[in-house]
Order: sequence, then C-alpha cells, then structure tokens
Amino acid sequence: MSINSPLDNLPDMVVFARVVDAGSFSGAARQLGLTPSAVSRQVARLEGVLRVRLLERTTRKLRLTEAGSAAFTRCQALVAAAREVMALSDSQSATPRGLVRVSMPKAFGRQVVHPLMPAFLARYPEVDVQLIITDRTVDLFEESIDLAIRITDVPPPGLAGRPLTSIRHLVCASSQYLAAHGTPAHPRDLVQHSCLYLGEDERDRHWRFQRGAEEATVRVSGRYVANHSEVRLDGARQHLGIASLPEFTAREALAKADLVTVLDDWEHKTDYAGTAWLLYPPNRFLAVKLRVWIDFLVAALGP
Repeated sequence: MSINSPLDNLPDMVVFARVVDAGSFSGAARQLGLTPSAVSRQVARLEGVLRVRLLERTTRKLRLTEAGSAAFTRCQALVAAAREVMALSDSQSATPRGLVRVSMPKAFGRQVVHPLMPAFLARYPEVDVQLIITDRTVDLFEESIDLAIRITDVPPPGLAGRPLTSIRHLVCASSQYLAAHGTPAHPRDLVQHSCLYLGEDERDRHWRFQRGAEEATVRVSGRYVANHSEVRLDGARQHLGIASLPEFTAREALAKADLVTVLDDWEHKTDYAGTAWLLYPPNRFLAVKLRVWIDFLVAALGP
C-alpha cells in the first residue's frame, strides 16, 4: 500500500458512509448524482483496499459487518470533519447568512419558539430558519440538523449545549368546573375527577406528584384525551376537566383567570418537565449563523 493511498481512498470512504446512511446503493446514488453501479464499484474498491467485507448484500437490504460497523464510525467522522472545514468561511464571515435547521418538541416549538421568529428574521435578514417540529429524538449528525432543543435534566454526551429555560407542568381547571365538581386537596382526589391527559402511553395516565419527601402517584381517567397541549388547554377552558399542562401553555389562560391551578403545594412530575437545552455538535469553528441563533434564544428565554 503506497503512502498516499489513504488520501486516494477518501472519496470511496465518503461514498461508503453515504450508502450506510441511505440504506441502499440506489438511495446513495440518487443523493450523490451517480449510478448505483458506480456506487457499488467504489464500495467494492474500498473493501479491496482494506481486504475486509464491509457490507453483507441481500436482495432486500444491506447489513454492516463487524468490520463495516467500525469503518462506518470512522468514515462518518471524516464526513463530519469535512463539513467543519467547509463551514470555516461561514464561521469567519462577519454577516450571518444561510439556513439554520433546528429540531424541537411540538408544544415548545409552537408556543415558545415560533412567536420569537419574526424578531429573529427581522434582525438577521440573510439567515433562513427551518423548524423541525417533532417529539422524536433526532440524530443531528445523520439527519444534517444544526441544533436541537430537548427537555431533559441530563443533556446527552457528545453534544455541546446551553440551558434555555426551566419547564414546569401544572394541574389546571376552570373555576366553573371546580365549582361544579369540587377542588382536589390531595393528588388522590383526582381519581374522582375527569382529567385531560396526553394519552400516548399508559404512563401518561399515571400522574406523579412530590411535596418535600412525600410522593404520590395517581392513575387518572377522563372522557377527553388529547396528545396536544393546546387542545387540552382549550378543553380545560371549556370546563371539560382538570388538565396537565406545560406552564408556558397555561400562562396566558392563568393570567386572564380563564384557568386556575390546583394542588399548588405539590410539584407535578412528568417526563416532559425539566430544562430546555439547546444542543449542537461541538465545533470550535461554529458558523456565525448558528452563533447568532444560539445567542438570540439564550437572550430571549434565559433568566
């Protein structure tokens, strides 16, 4: 093997990484503007140089071998490094410009981030923003997403991050509903009420509370279940029951006295409470378009 062969094989390594990401030779070929046979030849050439099989090929799908899995991790790192090199000019530019792709949970994106967008776009006229509104945990590297907002108390390893704001969940109802059905004095009283809950998982029916060292878990029920916080908010406003809501969802209704909180001396514990973190791949040469987005959100949502 000549001393220059690793550099000579860089294009084949990139093609191999793209094949794994796409899940097929044809998918990678479409992304790269090549024919499937050309992509297959480049992967075969890389296997020949390495003298190992990287992929098990079947009529239905591709499967990484053990050596292929190790090679893919390293080839993926090469692609990420190449992207950092290409971002150097952006990071040194004085004017923020280009597309910023940001993933975030549905309710937080709709009710917290979306209202801030007019001010950001007006301040940075050459920056475009794509919000990817999903409760699914995205892979920033595989899906070419620049940043993600996740609600967690433990940010995942391998990513840089900035805390944005604390997310509390409240238990709320209208005064009319409470006048008709009574106000719960203890979490166990909720079993006597119609509750508006998320309903995506059985765990969503088990509302957890803590007061000092005391803990309580109640299995709630109700006639109206919705996996959208704004729908649960409206249901509570329409006197349909007691709702579990993020504080940012309920804030306006509470200020207008459309809703009131109950069980105020208890902390409502949910999987959707914690700290909203803005996460991104660690990179010393962070593009200026990303830096201004990070600084803007921290200033808008931070303490």
